[in-house]
Amino acid sequence: MTQKKIQTLLFLLVSIVSFSQHKIVVSQEASAKFKTIQSAIDAVPFGNKKPIIIYVKKGIYKERVVVDTRKDNIVLVGEDKDKTIITYNNHSGVKLENGDTLNTWTCASFFVYADNFHAENLTFENNAGFTVGQAVAVRIEGNRASFKNCNIKGFQDVLFLSGSGVKQYFKNCYIEGTTDFIFGASTAVFDSCHIHSKKNSHVTAASTNSIVPFGFVFFNCKLTADSGLNKVSLGRPWSPTASVTYINCWLDKHIIAEGWNNWKNPANEATARYAEYNSVGPGANKESRVKWSKQLSKEDAEKYTIKNILGEWGILVSSK
Repeated sequence: MTQKKIQTLLFLLVSIVSFSQHKIVVSQEASAKFKTIQSAIDAVPFGNKKPIIIYVKKGIYKERVVVDTRKDNIVLVGEDKDKTIITYNNHSGVKLENGDTLNTWTCASFFVYADNFHAENLTFENNAGFTVGQAVAVRIEGNRASFKNCNIKGFQDVLFLSGSGVKQYFKNCYIEGTTDFIFGASTAVFDSCHIHSKKNSHVTAASTNSIVPFGFVFFNCKLTADSGLNKVSLGRPWSPTASVTYINCWLDKHIIAEGWNNWKNPANEATARYAEYNSVGPGANKESRVKWSKQLSKEDAEKYTIKNILGEWGILVSSK
C-alpha cells in the first residue's frame, strides 16, 4: 500500500473514532474557547498532514466559513444534524464595503478549498431567500470532500461543486433548493440521498469537462418536491458536455415526462451525457424521455461503480 493510500485510510479511520478524542470543540457556551466554526478552522495549522476533528455542539452558527486551501484533513462533526446549523445569507449582487459585488463563485455560506475535508451530522444553509437569485450554501473546490448525514439547504444554486474533475461523496444527505441547486464541474456521487425541489425548475446544472468520464451520479436516491410542483427536470447542461446519471432512484410526480432540458440550446442535445437506469416512481417515464438522453442497459449500469467513479478513495469513504 502506498503512503498516499495509508494517509487516506488513516483519515477515514480517525473520522469515526470516539468523540472523547476531539482535538477542537466549538460551543456557544460562555466558557468555550472556540465559539465560532471559523475560529476553530483558523486554529488548524497550515500544511496540516493528519486528520483534525472539530466537534460542533448544537446551536445556530450564523457565519461565513472558509476552509482555506492550506488546511487539509479537517473532520467537521456536528452534535445533531438538525440542531447544529451553519447559516448565512449572502447572495449574488450583494455589494461589499470594498466595492466588490458578490457572484455565484463568491456568495457561499461555506467554502471548502482544502483537500480531504469531511463533514458529518450538520446543516449547511443559505437563507438569503426564495427570490434573490444565486445564493450558494456550500461551494467545494477541494478534492476528496465527503459529507455524511448532512442537510444542505437553500434556494437557487445551493450546492456548488466547482472544482473541475475533483471528487466528492455524499451519503444519506438531504439536499433542497429551487433552480440548478446541484451544479458544477466536479465528479460527485450521491449515495442514498434525499433530493427535494422547492420550485418548478431544474435539479442539476452540471458543467462536466468533456475529458472527465463521470459527472454527477445518483445511486438509490429519492427525489421529492413541495406540494403542487409538476415541472421539474432532472437537469440542464451548464456546459455542453454535462454528465448526470441516476441509478436505482425513486422519482416523484414532479419530474417532467421528458426528464431533461437542453437549456434552450438544441446543440447541447448532441453533447450532453444524461442517463438513467431503473428509475422508479411516478416520475419515472422511460418511454417519454427525450431521445437524446440514454436509458442504460444492465451491462452499462454495472460500469458505474464507486471505484470506477471515485477511485480507491471512494471505496474507503463509502465503506465507513
